Amino acid sequence: MATTTERHLLSPSMKMADLMNQRFCLLGVLTRMGIPFGFGDETVEEVCRKQGIDPETFLLISAVYAIDGYMPTKEKLEKADLRDVLKYLRLSHAYYMDVALQELEMALENLIAPCGEKHKRIIWKFFADYKDELSKHFEYEEKTVFPHAEAVLRQGIDRNFTIGEYEENHSNVEEKLEDLKNLVMKYLPPVCGQQDTYKALFYIFSLEEDLEKHTVVEDEILVPIVNRLENHE
Repeated sequence: MATTTERHLLSPSMKMADLMNQRFCLLGVLTRMGIPFGFGDETVEEVCRKQGIDPETFLLISAVYAIDGYMPTKEKLEKADLRDVLKYLRLSHAYYMDVALQELEMALENLIAPCGEKHKRIIWKFFADYKDELSKHFEYEEKTVFPHAEAVLRQGIDRNFTIGEYEENHSNVEEKLEDLKNLVMKYLPPVCGQQDTYKALFYIFSLEEDLEKHTVVEDEILVPIVNRLENHE
């Protein structure tokens, strides 16, 4: 049984502006689905159709971000368009690497400017290692997982890979941000400004939370959809 909140969020007849006003966290979903602003009083369905995006898929991904602990039902997954899910994930990767990490890097640079060389080296090593790990994680998905999903969608057969292999080895890339977060909160010297510390932590917490939702989209939407197609269900 869907909750009142879930029914409200999953309504294609709701005005897109009202949805954004009630759940500002969905602004990121909107842009990463390639939907521009300036939609006036159009409904979610009208806005999505105009951009060639399946409304049910947009709302399914939106529910992951807006409803804590949301798990899609089999019925919702069967209605979703895998092509739009993959589009969203690819645009998300670009956002993380080209925007989120760049903002965090600038915040860290300002934060540690007054620090000694020892603290600077520690912070930059943590950040560089994490950026490299995230880049490799995304590269694997871009070159192996997503092309496999597209092949399955075209009813192609890849006997060398299944989505189950990805599911078994899928790591939660947000977890290692915990070390960087603790470094900034607990161990930097008092010479670091409070506002610079707050700003860096804001970007770390925001990225961590966003990546958690991203992982849910992959594990609870992408994987079961591709698994169903692999098994011709």
